[in-house]
Amino acid sequence: MNDKLQLSEEMSAGTARLRTDVLGSSPREHVLDDMSFLNYRLADVRIEPAVSLPEPDIVWQQDGETSIGYDGRRMTLTGPWPAGPLQKVIVALLALRMEAAGLHPFHASAVRYSGRTVLFLGGESNHGKSMGQIEACRRGALLVSTETTVIDEAGYAVVGSKQPFIAKRTTGTERADKEAPDRGVQKFFGTMPAWEVYPDPSPVDLVVVPAIDGNFDPAVAEMIPFERQFQTFYSVQNYFLLNEILAPGFAMPLIDTGELRKARAAFVARFCARPYYFARAATPQVLLDLVDKVL
Repeated sequence: MNDKLQLSEEMSAGTARLRTDVLGSSPREHVLDDMSFLNYRLADVRIEPAVSLPEPDIVWQQDGETSIGYDGRRMTLTGPWPAGPLQKVIVALLALRMEAAGLHPFHASAVRYSGRTVLFLGGESNHGKSMGQIEACRRGALLVSTETTVIDEAGYAVVGSKQPFIAKRTTGTERADKEAPDRGVQKFFGTMPAWEVYPDPSPVDLVVVPAIDGNFDPAVAEMIPFERQFQTFYSVQNYFLLNEILAPGFAMPLIDTGELRKARAAFVARFCARPYYFARAATPQVLLDLVDKVL
């Protein structure tokens, strides 16, 4: 096995940093050739011009039999891993580093609507956060985020992804059960509306957990503390891939701990002090009518 260092690369998301070292017989210019998935999932991921971290968070030995392991701090990969699983590993570990820096990625979209920041939370069902965001923007809202909203300890939406959908799944992560990402837009809107971006950090004023289904009668209800925290914890846990298969026969190693979960639950409890509503609707248009009622 060739242990020659081919690449040492550092990525950042806000103040969080992640270093990857690539070993083996094959030279590489970058760990990933395409950063679009990372920006879709974590809002704003950048390759730093120089490595500053003293030790790697990920070590990838390209030669040898395929394997993956985690020792509580460092992920070690061996073998010819395709880009899809590599992306997922980087997202999970970078999300951990973000959390340690007080930045919490939420699986949620957000808009600046009627002078308030409204978060459409992708909770347990995850049916409506994108369509709700698009309909709000169609009504004149400014875009804060699409797939991911990064929220700080004070409850401010500080940055967010700007792509409404990921255009193509990378090799190794294809899914036959997922419809074309723009199919909902075609069904509900015909074409994608244009919108402007809200550029500044803002406190989240209202959280809406949407559920869109063509069979639903419209209903909106304020959520009790347990429901708020359950759905929010589900949303932030989404980034640690605890239930993910990276590749056939290889599960994502467990990167969470009891201590981290306790701290995460405490943050969720603080965040959930703001107004929360569950909104059920047949279409995004009806969903936003319900949001208008509670604003």
